[in-house]
Amino acid sequence: MAADLTVNGVPSPLSAKVVGSFAYLTIRDRLPTILTKVIDTIHRTKNTFFEEYGEEGIQAEKQTISLLSKLRNEVQTDKPLLALTDDLQDTETWNQYMQRHQGLQGDQGSVSWFKSAWLYVECYMYRRIQEAVWLNPPIRDFDVFNEGKTQSFFESQQAVMALCTHLEEINKSMEQLSRSQLLDNFNTLLLVSLWGNKCDLSISAGQENSQKTSPLDSLSSLQPFILVDDSNMVWSTLISAQRPGQSGVRVDIVLDNAGFELVSDLVLADFLVSSGLAREIHFHGKSFPWFVSDVTVKDFHWTIQQTMAANHKWMSKSGFQWKSYMKEGVWSYHDHPFWTQPHEFCDMAADASDLYTRLQGADLVLFKGDLNYRKLTGDRYWDYTVSFDTALRGFGPAPLCSLRTLKANIQVGLQPGQGEKLTSQDPDWMTNGKYAVIQFHSPKSEQ
Repeated sequence: MAADLTVNGVPSPLSAKVVGSFAYLTIRDRLPTILTKVIDTIHRTKNTFFEEYGEEGIQAEKQTISLLSKLRNEVQTDKPLLALTDDLQDTETWNQYMQRHQGLQGDQGSVSWFKSAWLYVECYMYRRIQEAVWLNPPIRDFDVFNEGKTQSFFESQQAVMALCTHLEEINKSMEQLSRSQLLDNFNTLLLVSLWGNKCDLSISAGQENSQKTSPLDSLSSLQPFILVDDSNMVWSTLISAQRPGQSGVRVDIVLDNAGFELVSDLVLADFLVSSGLAREIHFHGKSFPWFVSDVTVKDFHWTIQQTMAANHKWMSKSGFQWKSYMKEGVWSYHDHPFWTQPHEFCDMAADASDLYTRLQGADLVLFKGDLNYRKLTGDRYWDYTVSFDTALRGFGPAPLCSLRTLKANIQVGLQPGQGEKLTSQDPDWMTNGKYAVIQFHSPKSEQ
């Protein structure tokens, strides 16, 4: 990977400026495809809008489609990014970020789709989709991605049943488990959560992408595709956090996709609590529909409800258990505007100090998925061998781990020659979702 070094030895961000790069192909092909699907979804829902809101609903549908069609044209013709005009709580932050970005561009011209940081413009597109819906009040609560997320969940039923059955088997024998059996079960469910990240609708541009078969059957065959495996450090962090006389361990999970991946995260969280490895779990999701399949509060509660309502004994039992964890406050769901902003996470302490402080209360933070990895590492042209710690650039509110299947051309923490070997064997290794990492960082190790 060519490192285009800029300030203080920190590489510049990935950008569509590089013709033929994954960023370029994303902005040229994938983003317009996603926008076209959103427009189609809104158009197909117009009868519902009419039934609910009458003529006002039809007007809202037309207006929203008009704004989104304009946005699609801006992307395709590399227009400058425009300031947001809605009144959401994060509007000012977004517009300030754009001005800051404009300053960084200097004499390179305005901030535009193909010339600016890929992470920024991709996040900006989803924020503009939210703006288009929000500016039309009758339909402002409409989730343009809900249909795909719902379909993905139902298409993964066999896998969900298998996973809930497996969880029931663990729970039945929990009292008799030795420390090494507990570790084996932990590793299995951590891997299921890791590979659950394959089910991502933004990478497939909204095409069906669900988990059809039991994820447990394929774990051993997937093992060679894990490029970095720090799971032993995750385990030892959990174990060393169990201190006598203290109230117990808190694990935070920064969620990625709804559908099967969310279920795999809930199953892992259930195991952590029922095994006594954790006392409480804080889930972090998005405050509005984001990157096609990301979890919102509505998705989170809907998934628990659907699991409870399932016509399958162990799936339904799991759903009721999850509902009671939420009711008792053992589990809690949080969203924060920072998760739907374009900042890399090294900015969090300065730009969202309340969120940073909240994460500091965790004994372990699990970051799910590709977008979180891009934000952890700043989505930059890092060399493959640069350490994960270095790429985090000071971000470390608590011991943290990234569980990620690779779907963007950024990867750090590899052994010398590992990236080059992968490139010769599989040129698309960084973007095809076949490979994964479990990468750990502890702020304590830097002291």
